Amino acid sequence: MSRTCNQSCSSCRENCAERKNVDFSEKPHEMSSIKKVIGIVSGKGGVGKSLVTSMLAVTMNRMGYHIAILDGDITGPSIPKAFGIKGKATGNEFGIFPVRSKTGIDIMSINLLLENDTDPVVWRGPMIGSVVKQFWTDVIWTDVDFMFIDMPPGTGDVPLTVFQSIAVDGIIVVTSPQELVSMIVSKAVRMAEMMNIPIIGLVENMSYFKCPDCGKKHRIYGDSHIDEIAEKHNLKVLAKLPINPKIAAACDKGMIELFEGEWLDPVAKILEQTIEGGKSR
Repeated sequence: MSRTCNQSCSSCRENCAERKNVDFSEKPHEMSSIKKVIGIVSGKGGVGKSLVTSMLAVTMNRMGYHIAILDGDITGPSIPKAFGIKGKATGNEFGIFPVRSKTGIDIMSINLLLENDTDPVVWRGPMIGSVVKQFWTDVIWTDVDFMFIDMPPGTGDVPLTVFQSIAVDGIIVVTSPQELVSMIVSKAVRMAEMMNIPIIGLVENMSYFKCPDCGKKHRIYGDSHIDEIAEKHNLKVLAKLPINPKIAAACDKGMIELFEGEWLDPVAKILEQTIEGGKSR
């Protein structure tokens, strides 16, 4: 035990004997039914983690699965904006109900509980982690085939809380081509390995820009390093997304459900294989 131990094991990363005997796992709401939980993580902000979460959710929804998104980015929620959701979450004596998007994707985000979307969430880490945990335990998720958890960047309180509290079936790590990002992604990958969370693979966003006139691909952010990272950690590169102004415009207008593109279809097919024979939580 550390000399500075405050007995708050849920926010501690030390591997002491006392902690090993503590079970932090939480069960979902008793009325919930969730088959698979996939975490979408990144080592740093600004690489498009929420975009990948939204597009993957839309892709699998088009395949006929009932999809849910738990927006774990409490201080920087962007999922409701991408889906054009302006209403607020409701509840009753049994629990809280997620808001359903135009095409039937269930979403829970802190912005669906705040009076104004622009109200800042000025909370410390443990409280933020507690809210994410409540999104799992207090929200009624009905007949969900795949739940995607959009986690905040880094390896801090919220990713730690999610990995310890929620039975995550696997994670997808989002990155971008810059060499600096490569180093930070390795940190996120190693954290998952330390927590024994299966890593499904890597998705590179902003990989290239395809000129609409000549069709040539331009690597705006330089040469990609994702293949090197994948080889280093024995992982798969699941997809490489281009810089596409139409996708950005769709997010800004709250119309991500109308995006056109098959970039994430291979990822969806991999996830589809995992659900066969899976049991609901």
